[in-house]
Amino acid sequence: MFHTHLGYNFSALYIHKTLAPLSDYYDITWQPFTAVYSNYNTTLSVTGTDRNAGRMTFSPSGHVEAPIVAISNNGCDAADFPENVSGNIALISRGGCEYGLKSALAGAAKAAGVVIYNNQGGDERLWGTLIERSRPEGPYPPTVGISQNAGRTILTSMASRERIGNLTVEGRVEDRVTMNLIAQTKAGDQNNVLVLGAHADSVEAGPGIQDNGSGVSCLLEVALQLAKYNVTNAVRFAWWSAEEFGLAGSQYYVDQSSAADLDRIRLYINFDMIASPNYILGIYDGDASDSPEGIAAGPAGSGEAELLFTKYLEDVGQMSTPIYFNNRSDYQAFIYSGIPSTGPFTGAEGTKTAADAAAYGGTVGQAYDPNYHKVGDTVDNLNMEAFLINTKAAAHAPWSRKLILMQPGVRSTTTGTMASEKINAGQSVFLVVYSANTRGMVGNIRMINLDKVKKLCTCPVKTEI
Repeated sequence: MFHTHLGYNFSALYIHKTLAPLSDYYDITWQPFTAVYSNYNTTLSVTGTDRNAGRMTFSPSGHVEAPIVAISNNGCDAADFPENVSGNIALISRGGCEYGLKSALAGAAKAAGVVIYNNQGGDERLWGTLIERSRPEGPYPPTVGISQNAGRTILTSMASRERIGNLTVEGRVEDRVTMNLIAQTKAGDQNNVLVLGAHADSVEAGPGIQDNGSGVSCLLEVALQLAKYNVTNAVRFAWWSAEEFGLAGSQYYVDQSSAADLDRIRLYINFDMIASPNYILGIYDGDASDSPEGIAAGPAGSGEAELLFTKYLEDVGQMSTPIYFNNRSDYQAFIYSGIPSTGPFTGAEGTKTAADAAAYGGTVGQAYDPNYHKVGDTVDNLNMEAFLINTKAAAHAPWSRKLILMQPGVRSTTTGTMASEKINAGQSVFLVVYSANTRGMVGNIRMINLDKVKKLCTCPVKTEI
């Protein structure tokens, strides 16, 4: 097969082999696509102290040893870069614009390297993507991310004397062909489709049993048991590829679906990390009623979708915790296409609070999943109580009478935060698309092309800035 590493290939083939005897019940298909694969080793030390650097996809490889120069105003404008950044390492705060623009502007100013430090999360290491292989603003220097606390420590120490950074990026980026695996019931109303999805790939740092073998095996078991019953609405199971490489599989699926196909999807439920060892029973906060200020609600119907899970958990004597959409999993493409979404999530690198422990037990001050994206994500990293609770909740979803959350042709989403500058056809931007029956935010971390939107949308396109 075809993927970034053999683990996905064997997992996907196992799912296909297991479902194959049910071909009278399911239509089972592979969906091939090309994804960007990357593999990086990054290091950063500052005057001899290691700073735990995170990779930035599309950064060039290289080694730099040079003084560090602090950049003002988030490094989103060429004027932010002083002359003395030339030949040195630019230290830039996250925020204000995408990482790729910061790196390209630093390259235009002839910086030899770039370190972007997080603007939140304390000790949470920053990693991400420069989005595109290259940009017109300038060449990328070797670029890494570090935590907020590491960045602040470096800035504070620079007040007393010059700090020398030693930065190394060793990486490769290439296109690889991979496949999503889709299984849909032959029976049920094909105009009212429930989609349950889980990514079947993992990071290379660990086996990926919790992230996301838990979601994968949950959906496989539900699919096997569902085949014993008749369904009123069509149910579609999706095992996504390349989630760990920019949510590529689910995004490709949505991109390749027609407007009519998307209108038939009444609800998307995401299953990503549902058995964290130090778990909470998190449910995505569809109406944003319990989310931090500034976090937008999901598309119309997402609040009702949230209740499918919270009410079920309440009925079986379980607590639940609302968590906000942060676009870190495969629901993103569905939300941005106006499809109601929800799903369980038991926690990743976040820290368990006293309130969490009062509700679910566990260890205060420890990560929900201490082995998130690490070699320790083995079968011993699963909390089987959380797994069973969430798998039963998943099995409950196809029987809900509240599945039909919308009528055909009225998908809608939040507008979120828009670009604050004028745009032209052909420019990659965040934008809002309007039509008589759609108000959808189109765009995500990989950005989109306005010309493409005009070709896909049969309605007049206007931008909101």
